Amino acid sequence: MKFILATKEGMTRIFGEDGVARAGTILAADPVTVTQVKTAAGKDGYAAVQVGQGVRRTKNISKPVLGHTKGKGYEAIREFRTDAAAEVGATIDASVFAVGDTVQVSGLTKGKGFAGVVKRHGFHGGPRTHGQKHTERSPGSIGGSGGRAGGRVAKGMRMAGRTGTDRVTVTNLKVLVVDVAAGRIIVSGAVPGRRGTLLEVVSA
Repeated sequence: MKFILATKEGMTRIFGEDGVARAGTILAADPVTVTQVKTAAGKDGYAAVQVGQGVRRTKNISKPVLGHTKGKGYEAIREFRTDAAAEVGATIDASVFAVGDTVQVSGLTKGKGFAGVVKRHGFHGGPRTHGQKHTERSPGSIGGSGGRAGGRVAKGMRMAGRTGTDRVTVTNLKVLVVDVAAGRIIVSGAVPGRRGTLLEVVSA
């Protein structure tokens, strides 16, 4: 299993040897450092490799995390469930991937703030005629008064609220370009998040 942390930089297009243009996303895959290795036989009970990426001022990091990372300040720490052989302090860079590899990319989608049911869930809203004035984008009835939920709002009812910032995984992406010197990987298609979003890239 191959893995690395990367930052989304934007989209481009890549022309293949067959002359076909393919949409791709540029990922800044700077080297990451292995901070911990967990094994199924150890106290954790499962196999995983934990890595740290980036640099952060130590005064902004809690003492437990600093103790865990031996006094080093990482911008982000993530864990990958794998039994791949690794050593604490080892470095992983973009060279672990090759052109043609199939990967999946996970990250948080763009945050869109507080939104109504039409934008958040795709509701159709109410009619624009027959006495309607201010209810074109309202959710309509939410139950209550002895309905299916027995006089209360059913749990999980789709309503207005904060939308976006959901963890999404996009699978079956192809690695189109690997530039180890520049620390860049270009994968086919689109990936979650805005520019600067931290992403987890894992081989499928």
